Amino acid sequence: MAEQSRGKPSEYVTVEIYDQLYHLSGQDPEHIRELAARVDAKMRAVAAQGHTADSLRVAVLAALNLADELSQAGAADPRLGHARAASLRCLLDEVLEDERKSAS
Repeated sequence: MAEQSRGKPSEYVTVEIYDQLYHLSGQDPEHIRELAARVDAKMRAVAAQGHTADSLRVAVLAALNLADELSQAGAADPRLGHARAASLRCLLDEVLEDERKSAS
């Protein structure tokens, strides 16, 4: 993920997001689990408010919500906002890639 440049070897961790298992790599498995839990919670909140069962649409709407939260947090401390955005962006990229592969 975004913090892999520290020289520490990447570890794989399996997480569940919106009832799908994902095998993600990174240097801090606990951080990955926390991010996955946050994404899962946001997707479930979006799905509960919306009328779509399409998981890709739910993921995009959840990403927009998270991006909005990050932009608001980044206004207070831009460095923190950029780091959090990079972590979530990498995680979302992996989730969407897995979604595309499973849809094929």
